[in-house]
Amino acid sequence: MKTKHPLVGELSGEMLGTAILVLFGCGVVAQVITGGFPDSVSSGDHNSIAFGWGLGVTMAVFVAGRISGAHLNPAVTVALAAFRGFDRRKVLPFIGAQMAGALVGALVVRFVYADQIAAVDATHTKATQGIFSTSPGEGVSILTAFSDQIVGTALLVMVIFALTSAVNNPPLANTAPLTIGLLVVAIGMAWGTNAGYAINPARDLGPRLASWITGYHEAMFSANGPELYFWVPIVAPIIGGLIGGALFVFGIERLLPATATQPQEVGVEEAVALPER
Repeated sequence: MKTKHPLVGELSGEMLGTAILVLFGCGVVAQVITGGFPDSVSSGDHNSIAFGWGLGVTMAVFVAGRISGAHLNPAVTVALAAFRGFDRRKVLPFIGAQMAGALVGALVVRFVYADQIAAVDATHTKATQGIFSTSPGEGVSILTAFSDQIVGTALLVMVIFALTSAVNNPPLANTAPLTIGLLVVAIGMAWGTNAGYAINPARDLGPRLASWITGYHEAMFSANGPELYFWVPIVAPIIGGLIGGALFVFGIERLLPATATQPQEVGVEEAVALPER
C-alpha cells in the first residue's frame, strides 16, 4: 500500500535508522570506556567497538532499508544523488533526518550512561569525548586525519555500490544488510587508528552536538590538540563518498556487460532500468 506522503515515511526511516546506528555504536564505545570502572576490568576493546558499530549498521539497514533505502549517511546520500539518480530535491531532507536521528540516539546514550560517565570523568572532558565523536589519534595531523576519512569513506561507498548493483552479482537482498555491516567492521579494523573512522558526517556531528549541549564544552576540538576538528568528519567523508562512487561507476560498472535492472538505493529491492552506457 502506497502512502500519500512517501517522503515523510522515508525521512522517518532515515531518522530512526540512524538513531539505531548511533545507539549501538556510541553505546558500545560508552561500555568500553566506562564499563570497567572502578575495577579496571576490561569491558571490551577496539574489536568490540568495530563489531558494535558494524552490527549497528546491519540492524539499522534492516529497519530502514525497505522504506528509505537506508542511506543513514550524508556521504552515501550525496553519492547516490551524483551517480545513482537519487532525487536531488531529497538530499537535504535526508541529511536533516540523518542528523536528527544521530542527535537523538546520542542523547539517549548520554542520558543512560550519565552515571558511568560521571564516575569516570566528572567534568566531562576530552577523556570521554570519544564516546560520542571522533578525533585524530595522538600525533596524527589534521591533514592525515582528513586523508584517512577520504580513503575510509571512499571504500565504504565503493563497496556499497558494488553490493547493491544488480549488474555486479550482489548478495541476496536479505543478506545485504549483514554484508554492509561487515564492511563497516572491516573499515573499523583497517582504518580505525588515525581518526576513529567516522566515515559518516551524521554519525559524528549529531553525537558531537549531543555531547556539546550536555556539558562537553570542548567537543568541537581535537581530543589530542587545540585544533578545531568538527569539520573534518563532515567535509572529508563527502569527498571520499564521491570518489568511491566514481571509482565504482567508471572503473567497474560501465565495463560490465549490459543488463536490464539495477537497484537505485542501498536497501531497496525494486529495480529500475539501467542507463545506456
